[in-house]
Amino acid sequence: MNELEALLLSAGGGVLLGEVFYGGLWLTVQKGLVAGLSPLWFASSLLLRHAVVLIGFYVILRGGWHDGIAGLVGFLAARITVSLLVHRRGRSRCA
Repeated sequence: MNELEALLLSAGGGVLLGEVFYGGLWLTVQKGLVAGLSPLWFASSLLLRHAVVLIGFYVILRGGWHDGIAGLVGFLAARITVSLLVHRRGRSRCA
């Protein structure tokens, strides 16, 4: 695998990790507000999301710091994407 393929794969992994993290956060807020055991819901979600991201970045960083930067860029791109999707979804509910 050449360097460009490795960077693209790392960026894709970062996007996937970001979608899991921020999508899970959105889901936690949606479900946690109506759940009976809200503190347990939020705490377990926090631990699970962070564990998945830490393990994922550990795997990505085994390729080197270049791959880590590409993964971080993908992770941040996923944050922007999820934020825009959630914002549009909330706006359509209000209108």
